[in-house]
Amino acid sequence: MRTRITVYAIGAGFILLGLWGVLTGTTNPRGWGVWFAGAVVVHDGIFVPCVLLLGALTTRLPASHRRFVQATLVVGGSVALVALPMVLGYGRRADNPSILPLAYGRNLIIALSTIAVVAVVWTALVRHRKRFDDTR
Repeated sequence: MRTRITVYAIGAGFILLGLWGVLTGTTNPRGWGVWFAGAVVVHDGIFVPCVLLLGALTTRLPASHRRFVQATLVVGGSVALVALPMVLGYGRRADNPSILPLAYGRNLIIALSTIAVVAVVWTALVRHRKRFDDTR
């Protein structure tokens, strides 16, 4: 219990430090507020409903595979959600080619493929380990 209170106190200190920086620093508090409100809307309006829907859709999977599929979908969805503005080119300007210079669509596909491969290998290793433990 004492550890939990200590961790909460440290977290509260970081929150206060961040708020102090927003209010007294060189940031634009109104712009930060709009960004933060947008993040809340994206999280509560898009991300959470998608996670709940994916959880409901995966209930028919075998229990041994369900958590791996759910974790893979949540991680992949998070990466896609963060990468979406870059893939769509928000902020790109013709007069400054150094803004968003990469092939973000291709890179997102590579990242999602890597996540899928890691999930498949992880699942195989866990199943192999379980079989090994069951034979003892």
